[in-house]
Amino acid sequence: MQILFPVIGYLLGSIPFGLVIGKMVGADVRQEGSRNIGATNVSRVLGKKLGFLTLVCDCLKGFIPMALVSYVLPESESREMVMAITGVMAVVGHMFPIYLKFKGGKGVATGLGVFFYLSPVAIVLSLVVFVASVALSGFVSVGSLLASGLIPFWLYFLGASKTTILAAFLVALLIWIKHHENIGRLLQGKEKSWKKAKQ
Repeated sequence: MQILFPVIGYLLGSIPFGLVIGKMVGADVRQEGSRNIGATNVSRVLGKKLGFLTLVCDCLKGFIPMALVSYVLPESESREMVMAITGVMAVVGHMFPIYLKFKGGKGVATGLGVFFYLSPVAIVLSLVVFVASVALSGFVSVGSLLASGLIPFWLYFLGASKTTILAAFLVALLIWIKHHENIGRLLQGKEKSWKKAKQ
């Protein structure tokens, strides 16, 4: 039975809310902006309100499977492992959704939902880093990379278990890998600035 939870996590994570919300207003976000189905591109293409709605929905894709494991399984070491794997698989689902031929988003919002369930304090710390780094650099990608990369460290200092820290590290690593194009553009000075887009 326990194997069902990671599968559920992956299938929920695969739901492309950015695409669904775009289709509801007659737009395909895969054809505009960065062509990404995530909240950042939805906000850029369809406006902040729909971008925020996408963000919430993508966060829930990570949060709900974790809550489901916690609700159904009794407290034990195996439940912690199942929860960790389920969280990772929810993020994998967002990045490589079965419904879109494995071409998905970058996992930041879904990872946010997973991390928020594991440690709200760690999320608050990383959100501070995210806001500050985006404000200073003008790049959402910089904020996403720093915020996600610091999560395992916050969890370590907050006394989280090795299983939880390992899951956070895997999610952060996946997010960094999915941002490889952004990292390349940042190094070349070609990344799109949020500040310029706002002007």
